[in-house]
Amino acid sequence: MKIVILSIILVLVAVLLLGVKVLFVKGGKFPSGHAGSIPELREKGIGCAHADDGKTK
Repeated sequence: MKIVILSIILVLVAVLLLGVKVLFVKGGKFPSGHAGSIPELREKGIGCAHADDGKTK
């Protein structure tokens, strides 16, 4: 039972730490995970598959 409680506490702490910007900064939001919005990937010519979805037949 101690392991379950410890696991729940660790997960809650992790979620809190990941959401600090979202929870405590006015207008804060999670960063985009799309490859098309990461400058380093765009420089290498790697784009977002979601954006290319409608372009291929």
